[in-house]
Amino acid sequence: MEDIEVETLADPELSDPVLIEGLPGVGHVGKLAVEHLLEEFDSEPVRHVYADEFPPQVTLDDNVAQLARAEFHAVDAGEHDLLILTGDHQAQSNEGHYHLTDAFLDIAEEFGVEEGYALGGVPTGELVDEPSVLGAVTDADDVERLEDAGVEFREDEPAGGIVGVSGLLLGLGERRGLSVACLMGETSGYLVDPQSAQGVLEVMQDVIGFEVGFESLEERAEEMKEVVGKIQEMQNQQQGQAISDDDLRYIG
Repeated sequence: MEDIEVETLADPELSDPVLIEGLPGVGHVGKLAVEHLLEEFDSEPVRHVYADEFPPQVTLDDNVAQLARAEFHAVDAGEHDLLILTGDHQAQSNEGHYHLTDAFLDIAEEFGVEEGYALGGVPTGELVDEPSVLGAVTDADDVERLEDAGVEFREDEPAGGIVGVSGLLLGLGERRGLSVACLMGETSGYLVDPQSAQGVLEVMQDVIGFEVGFESLEERAEEMKEVVGKIQEMQNQQQGQAISDDDLRYIG
């Protein structure tokens, strides 16, 4: 196969389309967010992207093999159509990230996209009860509009910049004259975080102008809280045991 192969599934006419990217990353925030949109709205797969930069593996669906790929879906969300980019993998090399992002942007331009949003998470290293949504933009004129929707712009955050497809959509998108923003939900960085994904989507609702329910994400968030509670309980027990052992040594 070629380094990158694009399979065309459909060519619908999209109305004022907006690109939304959600690939695997910190807390799976972006991927959870776009998966939720695909569950809540009627969608149509329009492109599959295969690349030798993806891991050498297949996934199984009822024992049917599927080669690693990225996917574009067209969604009628009301005021704007959405062109959603998702998948289970990112590229495995620096060069691959650049080449794949260029291919993604080529597809977006084919559909007439002029505005895009990369969704992801920013790690805090600790659990956050009410995660904020941080932003980065290619056009300073977009800052006020996003701040009005609840996005925070913090100097020098995220530390180290934005890596992977999300970062390159901004960098390469700006060079093509596209308006791209990255919305990043705060997350611990070591757990799948549906609560942070919901926070990002709530911002997206205001910015793009669609309405979506959150019941399934809220249920997943409650499940994760139970998991976190059990982990914290186990940690507290282990710490208590360590203190008890120390006390015994001092008594002895």
